[in-house]
Amino acid sequence: MKKIEAIIRPEKLEELKDALHTAQVAGITLSQVLGCGQQMGWTEHYRSNEVLINVLPKVEIKIVVDDDKVEDIVKIIIDTTRTGEVGDGKIFVSDIIDCIRIRTGDRGTAAL
Repeated sequence: MKKIEAIIRPEKLEELKDALHTAQVAGITLSQVLGCGQQMGWTEHYRSNEVLINVLPKVEIKIVVDDDKVEDIVKIIIDTTRTGEVGDGKIFVSDIIDCIRIRTGDRGTAAL
């Protein structure tokens, strides 16, 4: 099993959720996060002072899938969320040792 974590632009969330639903991805976890990368934020004026806003709103998506589905899911995320501009986000893929469904005690892929 693998965990796919993607940090994306908030305006791409609904489109990505629809694409994942179409691909029959059963479970996703969403979090609203703040962060910065190469985009480095922007400057605003507040009470006649210049303020650097260097963290931007993003959405973090976590999905745990079988190993054989990883490349398909990563491709869906890239194809759906890419704008070609700085700030499109990142995808991280990591190994998952085990998954346990609390309600039934199922383990491994049966718990997904």
